[in-house]
Amino acid sequence: MSGDWFVLVESNTTGSGRLFCSNARRMGLRPVVLARDPDRYPYVEADGIDRRRLDTTSLAAVREACANLPGAIAGVTSSSEYFIGMSSEVARSLGRPHPDPDAIAVCRDKGRQRERLRDRGLPGPMFATADSPDAAVTATARMGLPVVVKPVAGSGSVGVRRCADLDEVRAAAVVALGGELALPSPPAVLVEEYLDGFEYSVETFDHTVIGITRKYLGPEPYFVEIGHDFPAVLEPGTATAIGQAAVSALRALGLGWGGAHVELRSTAAGPRIVEVNPRLAGGMIPRMVQESTGIDLIACHVAKAAGLAQLPRATRALAASIRFLVAPMAGRLSEVRGVAAAQQIPGVVEVGLTRAPGHDIVLQHSFQDRLGYVIAAGADATVAARAADRGLRALEARIDTIPGSEKDGGCT
Repeated sequence: MSGDWFVLVESNTTGSGRLFCSNARRMGLRPVVLARDPDRYPYVEADGIDRRRLDTTSLAAVREACANLPGAIAGVTSSSEYFIGMSSEVARSLGRPHPDPDAIAVCRDKGRQRERLRDRGLPGPMFATADSPDAAVTATARMGLPVVVKPVAGSGSVGVRRCADLDEVRAAAVVALGGELALPSPPAVLVEEYLDGFEYSVETFDHTVIGITRKYLGPEPYFVEIGHDFPAVLEPGTATAIGQAAVSALRALGLGWGGAHVELRSTAAGPRIVEVNPRLAGGMIPRMVQESTGIDLIACHVAKAAGLAQLPRATRALAASIRFLVAPMAGRLSEVRGVAAAQQIPGVVEVGLTRAPGHDIVLQHSFQDRLGYVIAAGADATVAARAADRGLRALEARIDTIPGSEKDGGCT
């Protein structure tokens, strides 16, 4: 298997995409990125990764690209949620390890996912799908306010909004259905009852709970994730209930192959499923898990996709936290100061920037507004969180006004 191809169908622009390739290389594999525009992924050029330019929305084109690779293919996967279904279809056709493409298809459609979970008795909010703004308003009137409106296909909180009145519901549906988001126009939106309570995610591998992440969100009406703690500090009974709800959701959806990321809210009535993602977590959560437990979930996923045995085994028991530097305004990023100072703070293990100077910032109220991050680790959750918070305070983003920007001035 040494030297065999490891195929990635598209990637992430930052974070885990690069780590998928580096892990494949460490395993003696030869990563290749199939992409409509490989230049979207700066690490491909920087790391000398093989690439093929093609229409990655075409199953026939992806299969042809794989057939034209000179040599054996060890595995096919994707670090991008939008292409997990495509990569699983191709892997199945090549006889390589893969999750169930049909289960992925159900999970990727948030409306179908909700229906499956409801039919299997899994706890969740009231919901309805709507293919027009009028239908979204009608559904809201039936279930009551407030609600959350989101595209039926998407990730990273893109197009997700809490709506307090019917005008906001209509506006959110118009944006999502009208192609104004940085993703393909969905056929419908999901209108859901707003769940009150702390938000968590369960990181799993196959049907094993690796741990629970506490998630911190920016101000409503949006759901931008501004930080995470791992493992979440919970009463044993609460942690067990959250973990069991996540695994039950995976089983109900026919998932449980490799990594998954299940989001929940802990409500007065118990844990309620927000959504199930048939992929490893984004937001650098796998790096936090690695700092906390020693488990490299990306390496485990790459190995599984390539048919290699590498099960997650914890080698330590620390706590880890991440805090994100989020753009507070639109404009042009001129610089981010304080990276060296943040790196020197005791407990900080990694500081990264996800936007380069000169980048024009257009606020999306999603993960796309992040400029960088600080990861810290410590003996317990308080130590790790304090170090990450201190690291974040050391960073200063300078954003210059440009014509058409939403606000004036530079800020921190």
